[in-house]
Amino acid sequence: MKTSIGKYDPETGTVPVKFTHGGVVHRRAVNACRNADGAYDAAATKMRVAEVASGVQHKIEMGVLS
Repeated sequence: MKTSIGKYDPETGTVPVKFTHGGVVHRRAVNACRNADGAYDAAATKMRVAEVASGVQHKIEMGVLS
């Protein structure tokens, strides 16, 4: 699974993500993480995207996403 994380959107609190696996490309917004001060936390968001990627990969392998 390859992921590409786009620029954080403070209005929606999300980042656009491009997931690529087995020739299938899936794009969706993922909720971003914030630190204790409420600021965007890029490192935590990257970990969240990795968790979402696991589910996306499973759905691609099952044929739910194509």
